[in-house]
Amino acid sequence: MLLAGDIGATKTQLAVYAPDAGARKPIVQAEFQSANYAGLEALVQEFTAGIEHPIDAACFDVAGPVIGGQARLTNLSWTLDEKSLQRSLGFGRVLLLNDLKAIAYAVPHLRPDELHTLNAGKADPQAPIAIIAPGTGLGEAFLIWSGHEYVACSSEGGHADFAAADQTQSRLWSYMVDRYGHVAYERVCSGSGLPNIYDFLRDTDHAPEAPAFAAQLAKAPDRTPLILQAALEDPENALCAATLDIFISILGAEAGNLALKIFATGGVYLAGGIPPRILGPLDDGRFMRAFLAKGRFADLLGNVPVKVITSHAALYGAALYGLDQMARQSS
Repeated sequence: MLLAGDIGATKTQLAVYAPDAGARKPIVQAEFQSANYAGLEALVQEFTAGIEHPIDAACFDVAGPVIGGQARLTNLSWTLDEKSLQRSLGFGRVLLLNDLKAIAYAVPHLRPDELHTLNAGKADPQAPIAIIAPGTGLGEAFLIWSGHEYVACSSEGGHADFAAADQTQSRLWSYMVDRYGHVAYERVCSGSGLPNIYDFLRDTDHAPEAPAFAAQLAKAPDRTPLILQAALEDPENALCAATLDIFISILGAEAGNLALKIFATGGVYLAGGIPPRILGPLDDGRFMRAFLAKGRFADLLGNVPVKVITSHAALYGAALYGLDQMARQSS
């Protein structure tokens, strides 16, 4: 049996898979709040305590870079090591991979009903494919064709320098430099980045902040869900509406940047926790206007398919990867 896990800064999903059933059919699955645990070992031990099936191997995707079988989550104070996990959990093998690499691994296997199209375009067969995923942080990855299959490649492009696309974003950049010193895309294009945009708009008097909403934000352990909900459901909350508008424009611009950098004529896929929640605003043209605003290369990008992944692709990708590695080891 394989234990697969999607280890995020906010939530962790674990599931057990049988090789003959495949990655679409977990035997048992559960979700946990990551911050409630001191480390992955305690969480896994709690999950597996009631499972009768013996676990032969585990594959965990993590929200952070994986180097030499070791990973430190970018937005959670966990440090993971394949060999240490193998010893402490008693599994025959433990694999770690970046969460965006797991999503990339899943992309060629996704069904049409797991995708929402923003731009139909026309994919070039065997061309590079880009993945950009705003969740708690901002993840990026890509796929390249090896000659007989796609190879998933991880990236830390979400931590590259933020480039302002208009005057408002220039003022946002200046505001963020004063706050953080270095401004990466993740600071303004992620769940953790949304409150930064909101603070900028509030502090520069873009619109008045309602006292009742300010009180709600002050009590919230995480302001992002409140800001998103108000942007989507409260037309009178001008600050939240403007926050989401800037967020979508930045996301569209960076998705276009990524597409140009790897020449992703095979398609661009939006993943992570935020895009499925804002399909309406993504559909209204704001995202694609920013995506296409690349001067002489607008026509090229207009032919690139752009889709939102609406399923939990990271866990699926981790299961696919883990089962594939088990099969290769036994062959």
